[in-house]
Amino acid sequence: MSSEQSQVIVAYDFSASARSAMSRGVALAARAPFHVLHFICVLDPHHGTDVDRVRDELAATVDQELRAAELKHPLHFHVHVRISRNPAKEILALASEIGADLIVVGCKGRTGIERLVLGSVSEHIVREAGCAVVIARPKEYPYVVHEDVVAVEAHPHHRSFRFTYDGRVGVAEPLRWPGA
Repeated sequence: MSSEQSQVIVAYDFSASARSAMSRGVALAARAPFHVLHFICVLDPHHGTDVDRVRDELAATVDQELRAAELKHPLHFHVHVRISRNPAKEILALASEIGADLIVVGCKGRTGIERLVLGSVSEHIVREAGCAVVIARPKEYPYVVHEDVVAVEAHPHHRSFRFTYDGRVGVAEPLRWPGA
């Protein structure tokens, strides 16, 4: 991965799982300004969809997501619209073209016969990608408030350590609780 920029592909098809992928991609880029996002939408050639209209809708959706994220720095992104019967192949082709460092894709959760007949784009991408892949799903776990760390009675075989790095060597030291 380049220290200058990290190329991140976000697969988007206007579905709920794609919205999760977009949210993950934008959240990632919001925390680290060196990420460049590439949003890709692959259209089926048999649906006769207007590429310009889809590109404009996708750009508007990205803009809306970026406004909601309240970024503290400018974010660079590209919108790619391709026509193909094989979305996974097009997403992987774009990854190869831009030298992707990460692909973020949603998962529709198909199982059984439906998955056998229709296939799984996310599974194909995970199998064939030449970079890291994140399968984004809507968060279902409840939010948990984390209080300050407190000392607890620990089992002698379950010790916690904090690792620090001084530039040349990692140093492990026993975790010290606040006020201890």
